[in-house]
Amino acid sequence: MLKLWPAIDLIEGQSVRLTEGQYETSEKMPTSAEESIARYSQYDSVDRIHIVDLIGAKNQSTVESNYIESLIRRTDKPVEVGGGIRSEDALRAYFSAGVDYCIVGTKAIQEPKWLEQMSHLFPGKIYVSVDAYNRMIKVNGWIDETDLDLIEFAQTIAHYPIGGIIYTDISKDGKMSGPNFETTELLVRAVDIPVIASGGIRHQDDLKQLESIGVHAAIVGKAAHQPSFWEGLE
Repeated sequence: MLKLWPAIDLIEGQSVRLTEGQYETSEKMPTSAEESIARYSQYDSVDRIHIVDLIGAKNQSTVESNYIESLIRRTDKPVEVGGGIRSEDALRAYFSAGVDYCIVGTKAIQEPKWLEQMSHLFPGKIYVSVDAYNRMIKVNGWIDETDLDLIEFAQTIAHYPIGGIIYTDISKDGKMSGPNFETTELLVRAVDIPVIASGGIRHQDDLKQLESIGVHAAIVGKAAHQPSFWEGLE
């Protein structure tokens, strides 16, 4: 069964969604982060809650860490947190605060040796967020381009003891136009670790299709705020 991880994206304590990662498109969600985490926690089908510090990702520091600590106390579900995590100290601080898993992106992509070290310190507890536009990876809150190919990079880190790879197609994110099934399937076939799909998920049919191509879990953002998404889920 595909695992369901609803997302809460934060800017200055507000639950928001971006389109294609552009900060100027920030749209406040109809429910607060507190309301969302309480609602998601009621569903048995929710395996984990995904929280991202968007300004932290942009500013390269864990800006919302205190607020996130207050949020995780509101749920018994496992929680993963990402955004601005660039050091061992930041990882330890989140784990000490009760965060179950941490997501690293830019630092892991720019310094794979650091990722290797951290993954051995915290085996299975670190997920790598690889965000790409036309398979080319972007970093620093999707602001800066790289010359790294999604599939090639994923293969270089797949043997580290990480929890999995979170793949977001930036061109799909926030648009509710459907995930990039083709590239997601290529990634699933290219590595032997869990692949988590993020970006563009609209409804349960998308979840079924992702499950059919071997995706481990789906991170759902904007769609999770629509009651119709949850119909029939327990």
